[in-house]
Amino acid sequence: MDTELDMSVLYLLSYGMYVVAAKAGDKINGQIVNTVFQITATPPRIAVSINRENLTHELISQSGMFSVSILDNETPLAFIGQFGFRSGREMNKMEHVTHLEGINSCPVVVDNALAYLEVKVTNQVEVDTHTIFIGEVKTAKRLKEGTPLTYDYYHQVKGGKTSKRAATYIPPTTEPASTPEKRGRFQCEVCQWIYDPTIGDPEHGIAPGTPFEDIPDDWVCPVCGASKSQFRPI
Repeated sequence: MDTELDMSVLYLLSYGMYVVAAKAGDKINGQIVNTVFQITATPPRIAVSINRENLTHELISQSGMFSVSILDNETPLAFIGQFGFRSGREMNKMEHVTHLEGINSCPVVVDNALAYLEVKVTNQVEVDTHTIFIGEVKTAKRLKEGTPLTYDYYHQVKGGKTSKRAATYIPPTTEPASTPEKRGRFQCEVCQWIYDPTIGDPEHGIAPGTPFEDIPDDWVCPVCGASKSQFRPI
């Protein structure tokens, strides 16, 4: 049988969307993660995969603790962009975000969260670019009722993209030449979000039908905060 490697098939694996946060010393950070999964029931243990270049990885390694905030289906793209496409080495992601101080001062993000877990690391496994942190759940608390945000919904309905450091990142393929109905679209070079003039960005005051050239120069990508100059036509 011929082998075939269609990377898009990996999108069919079931994932959730979470904020994983940690603190070590005076450093605090959080990031979007979709690879969180339960391993055992007694005691309850879960695992999370984190890129070794990320600040969150450094903080988990030093503190031996991390939190997992389970995101609501209605979580805005801008919130996901803040934790998924911006570096904690360049900005304080927790600023203006409601969070609690948990076990050993580990931060717990509660904005847009249905529930959260606090986890003490018990093992870790190095796998290529990532580390799988395995830990025992010390706290599991529900904050409100709702539908958890899934990776599929984030991509298919919200139109979200994946960070280059994510465990599930797939390099984008070259798009075909624009068809008449798709002309005028521009793509963010940072997060690959696409501005479609037929849709606009109503949440940030850009009405449907607005050409990209007519958007104010101080407008930024609604997902990752990149400037207008960091968009390219597609």
